[in-house]
Amino acid sequence: MIRALMTAASGMKVQQMQVDTIANNIANVNTTGFKKNELAFREMLYETVRDPGAPTSAQQLKPTGLQFGSGSEVAGSVKAFRQGEIAPTGNKLDMAITGAGFYRVRIGNGEYRYTRDGSFRQDGSGTLVNAEGYPLDPPVQIPPDALEVIIGEDGSVSVMRSESGLPEQVTNISMFRFPNPAGLKAQGGNLYSESASSGQAAQATPGQDGTGLIKQGYLERSNVQVVDELVGLILAQRNYEINSRAIKVSDEMLQQVNNMIR
Repeated sequence: MIRALMTAASGMKVQQMQVDTIANNIANVNTTGFKKNELAFREMLYETVRDPGAPTSAQQLKPTGLQFGSGSEVAGSVKAFRQGEIAPTGNKLDMAITGAGFYRVRIGNGEYRYTRDGSFRQDGSGTLVNAEGYPLDPPVQIPPDALEVIIGEDGSVSVMRSESGLPEQVTNISMFRFPNPAGLKAQGGNLYSESASSGQAAQATPGQDGTGLIKQGYLERSNVQVVDELVGLILAQRNYEINSRAIKVSDEMLQQVNNMIR
């Protein structure tokens, strides 16, 4: 009965973490480029009373053993890098990625971060920066006399210096890929940092080597499906209730034993 209390309590803990994860997904349903988080569960250690195949006599073996589980735990969390919906914005400096890949920005301490959020703006010098003012890397600078900016699917950046002139290519936008994107470490602010699990970032041209394309004037929305999250929330709530019921039953049994002793 004591074992049942601890086992059911472990089930309540993992369901609480599941609810926390779902709540974060729903909270970021409108966050640009957000990727939903998913938890992976695993069973905890077993206590083995008798091993399967243990001998019962000189020529006989037990067909099954006797083991008791000790509950469940969270094995880890995984970012699901499925493509989100591409929505038009009308802003010429918004750039959605259709396919695999990340933009790279340089933060204040000189380190690099990676993002799927393509909502960029120009700073005072014409450099493309994100909402926090972190510049794209390699840097992309728009000439001050540019009347129009044209960003191709391959990352080429061209400008129109006059209404009757021809587009003039001034630079290119690079993207980066990882052997294991799910191994990236989320840093908040729509930013990720590479880790030993993700592998090192590989620079690539959009549309080449399996890298996605750039779509100017669009942004990638969150890949969270609210209906799926609500169903998961209901399941987590029911599982939590069932585990709490197991604790209540174990407590009632212990109380009966205690009353017998008295």
